[in-house]
Amino acid sequence: MTNNLLIENQYKQSTLFNKNNVNNLVRILTRFGTIPKIYSINIITSSVKPKLFKINPGKSITIGTDYLENPDVALVYLRYAIEWQVWFRAFKKDLKSSTLCDLAAIQTTLYFYDLLPIDDKKRLENSDYLLAKIIQKKENNSIENIKTNKPLLNKLQSFHKLKNSDEPFNASSISVIENLAKPIEYLLMSGGDFRLDIDEENLLNKYGCRPFPRPEAFTFASSTGTSVSNFAYDKAERARTVLIQKSLANGMKLATNEFSESLKTNLRDALKIKENCQIIFSPSGTDSSLQIAAITQIITDKKITHILLASDETGSGVPAALEGFHFENNTALSHPVIKGDRINGFRDVTLVKIPFRDTNGELKSTAQLDDEVYHAVIEAKKMDSFIVLHAMDQSKLGYQSPSNSLLEKIHQIENLSLQVIIDGSQLRLDPADIINYLDKGYIVTITGSKYFTGPPYAGALIVPNHVSDTISSINTMLPKGLKAYYNNVDWPSVWNCSNQLSNGFNYGTYMRWNAAISEMKRYYKTPILYRNLGIEMFCNFVRESIIESPFLEPLFVEESEISNYNNEEFGLRTIRTIFPFFILKNNIALEVEKVKKLYVLLNSDISMHFEGDSMEILRLAAQKCHIGQAVNVRHKSNKQSAILRISLGSRVISESWKDRDISMFFRNIEEQLSQVAFIIKKIELIVNHAHLLK
Repeated sequence: MTNNLLIENQYKQSTLFNKNNVNNLVRILTRFGTIPKIYSINIITSSVKPKLFKINPGKSITIGTDYLENPDVALVYLRYAIEWQVWFRAFKKDLKSSTLCDLAAIQTTLYFYDLLPIDDKKRLENSDYLLAKIIQKKENNSIENIKTNKPLLNKLQSFHKLKNSDEPFNASSISVIENLAKPIEYLLMSGGDFRLDIDEENLLNKYGCRPFPRPEAFTFASSTGTSVSNFAYDKAERARTVLIQKSLANGMKLATNEFSESLKTNLRDALKIKENCQIIFSPSGTDSSLQIAAITQIITDKKITHILLASDETGSGVPAALEGFHFENNTALSHPVIKGDRINGFRDVTLVKIPFRDTNGELKSTAQLDDEVYHAVIEAKKMDSFIVLHAMDQSKLGYQSPSNSLLEKIHQIENLSLQVIIDGSQLRLDPADIINYLDKGYIVTITGSKYFTGPPYAGALIVPNHVSDTISSINTMLPKGLKAYYNNVDWPSVWNCSNQLSNGFNYGTYMRWNAAISEMKRYYKTPILYRNLGIEMFCNFVRESIIESPFLEPLFVEESEISNYNNEEFGLRTIRTIFPFFILKNNIALEVEKVKKLYVLLNSDISMHFEGDSMEILRLAAQKCHIGQAVNVRHKSNKQSAILRISLGSRVISESWKDRDISMFFRNIEEQLSQVAFIIKKIELIVNHAHLLK
């Protein structure tokens, strides 16, 4: 007899919940929350048949208590079974599809195993359970190997008792499995470069975040990158499920094209962008810069001069991308390349870098930056260059340049070949700001992974209509080397220039954008009055908290004239939402390496260093706090140091409004302010224990 209860209801004082196992079980069940939600499939636990594991197609999953006593094993088996049911439903519950469901479920489970922490993998090493043995045999991790392995397929058949079909595998179905039988967290890491890889121990990428939810951390890192929310993760998983169903029914090409176009439609709707503006998704903001560089190469025969504002605060790979060089050692389509080598098909360009700070580390004034930009434009005009002016709104430290008046002055120069690019990668802009830029003929670069807290990376170019018309009239092909970077389906179908790019689909980019657009939609559901009040509450609190902390030195008090802050009209670009600060010890700014070390400690459980201290200290040390990563900045003392950042992200607002209750909204904002105060206390704790930074 079985208990027809969900696994969450099985907490009883038994050997399953002994003291040594509770922490492990809690951690595993937390990860269980990332397993796809599939409705009408009941998870049943059996104590009468503790060794039973059974998949009842389209109805239920039964798992014996023997599995639950090994939480890592239970997690793997449940991931397998639920994925099997996902595909069985996608195949419209056709019993003849059982072997294809086996293939999809085992491939997904193999990828799922790869993303388990190293300690979980070690606990699975000596397991006698069938799936645990299978997933550790690396030679099994391709569909080609699995589908010809009859003994393995017969073993998998024992879970559901459906006979394997002797009919040849349908090639189109196999292709769908190869591409989409992957956990959504794996897809959220794919279609990028090495920067998305996570470490085996903490499952964090170089930005300190994960491709699956991390609710245990206090997170205000939107100026860098953020772990995907439960809300957006579930939306992305749902999108994967629907895409599987449509790909099996209508073919991958049609289904994926429709999915990509629906994402662009949803992005247009969220940002109120006109339909005649083209959107090009890219794996990252740096890839967007490479796209701009490539477009520029084909629309003019003139010399090209890129004038890059905020060259000290833009992405580290952007200068290389604009010059047509490989900016990493692999591309988003997983082609190995040599960082620093020229990409095939790019001709020489001139790159003028205009940093926000001078050689002494002092922030330049708006007037000084405007003068430098104007001088660079005039010099490029003398060389009869086609000028690409990369304006910044906003940088990773929250600055904007050049001024609107300078842009107007430049447009009055006669016989000037010019294209303005607005770097809005932080997307700390309101829809009206983006529309204003597009109406002026500016190309706008955005990401969904900064302010809107989608998973890194999610880049996009928004191209105004008249620029798109110019490009569509050109028959010149994009540089040949871009075939290693982009698929032609991601470029506008009205442009001929992209026809020679790769055939294929970047599902990682699509799923990251799906998550980001989900965040945008729920953010804009908050009424604008409460949204703006919440923004001001948060930003005022963070600003004052940093200023009042004796061991923190704000960088933002120096900004004076460099931004449009304090404008009478409230908006994201007229209020500071990124708060950078130095960290002081005895009134001296910490060295760069110590700041970077502190950043890692802040994002980790360091309670093991405080054994014997009070519960309050232990709780403070244990809390994981994720904020904007270190950026090298010279301190006013002329010492090379680095700053960290606490930033407003859209979730501060949207997750506070989730109950649509005004009183609860402001209470929820206050809870997040308490988290900011907690983060500052943990910084102080680390600074006061200097040995931790050695």
